[in-house]
Amino acid sequence: MAHYDCDVAVIGAGTAGISAERKARGEGAKTLLIDPYFNGTTCATVGCMPSKLLIAASDAMAAVRGAGAFGIKAEGKVDGPAVLERVRRFRDEFAGGVRASFDRLPEDVPLRGRARFTAPGELETDQGDTVSAKAVVVATGSAPAIPGPFKDFGDLILTNESIFELKDLPDSMGVIGAGAIGVELAQAMARLGVRVELYDMGHTIAGMPAETGGVLRDLLALEFNLHMGVTPEAEQVKKGVRITYEGHEAEFERLLIAAGRPPNLDGLDLEKSGMAFDEDGRPVVNPDCLQCTDVPVFMAGDVNGVRPLLHEASDEGAIAGYNAAHFPDIRRTDRKTALAITFTRPSAAIVGILPSNDNDLVTGRADFSNQGRSRVEDRAGGMIRVHADRKTGKLVGADLCLPDGEHIAHQMAWIIGLGIDAGAAKDLPFYHPTIEEGVKSAFRDLCAAIEAGVHWTTDEGSPPGV
Repeated sequence: MAHYDCDVAVIGAGTAGISAERKARGEGAKTLLIDPYFNGTTCATVGCMPSKLLIAASDAMAAVRGAGAFGIKAEGKVDGPAVLERVRRFRDEFAGGVRASFDRLPEDVPLRGRARFTAPGELETDQGDTVSAKAVVVATGSAPAIPGPFKDFGDLILTNESIFELKDLPDSMGVIGAGAIGVELAQAMARLGVRVELYDMGHTIAGMPAETGGVLRDLLALEFNLHMGVTPEAEQVKKGVRITYEGHEAEFERLLIAAGRPPNLDGLDLEKSGMAFDEDGRPVVNPDCLQCTDVPVFMAGDVNGVRPLLHEASDEGAIAGYNAAHFPDIRRTDRKTALAITFTRPSAAIVGILPSNDNDLVTGRADFSNQGRSRVEDRAGGMIRVHADRKTGKLVGADLCLPDGEHIAHQMAWIIGLGIDAGAAKDLPFYHPTIEEGVKSAFRDLCAAIEAGVHWTTDEGSPPGV
């Protein structure tokens, strides 16, 4: 047991915590990075990277099954243990790189333990160490939620933190939750030959708006069954878990719970930090500077619930670390264009601001069910909506489910971030034939809705197959 004095203590060594400590130390602060495991980031160990490895394997199998559309006879067999071994092997390389970065930290920075507040600016770990800090960054991330009815099924239950440890693919898998994690893993498993059915109490797919979400739902339903707006009940049976609702019954070898990832706040004793809480008991965090009310405590990454995504966690760590190092001189920043991608096939994304009762936006649409390049590649299907301010014509948002949608979403985020209006976006170069070319149709539709003028050099026709 020892006592430590520092300028900035960072609780949690995930993406946001690593970034916060690095930024604060770079600003001249004496730092501590406190974590019970130093095991690597959620993305590297149980999130982004292993899930994309599984999706990559499923893409390969889907390509084999779809080869007949091109006049190519192909046969493939999924080797479940080999698929999962590759996932873990690459996953361990990615996570190992993060762990190696901890070894390069100054020796007085890492402190192993689980920290909690004992008073404003005062911490204690479960190892008995105490810390006095001028400012604290809380970056403890999030963890999968397992609703009450599913808590008593032991290892029949999977989450994103356990599914990649399977030694072989299950014969069947029920999925609870139609968020990004649920639909990504459901489709990947289905493409690898697992019988999959997905259940959700709501009607929203991957957080998408109703129109594009409905298109995504219909495309996913071609590969596995989705039961939306239902309240499933579960019971353990001899060979796994039985799911029932309103006359429906199905049995599964395993059950994946993808019902959200609430922030890791338990055990922090935040009420002793001096921060304020909202009516639901959540910490009040300013998204522009990440300060908790007016105290020298900052929250970054998934734990604050503002934008629970890796690239946002990295930015938030830097913002929180800088402000913690310079407290009480707080700097506020305009956040980058919001960007959230779900890696289904087609991939789905929400970019920027969507229409609501709080704004006056105009929407343009393009249907990809007959888009030329998509048909060439036997990937036709999907939709994009683009949104602009009615008065200025400036692009402010988009939602989409498209072939290569993850790339289109980035391009939309860049266009929005640069402040380009609908007319200028429409007149950007679009090569033929490409997936991107289909987006031009949405810009045209938007320009027509806001009555944007046509530049004299612009051909309002379309090449064949757009």
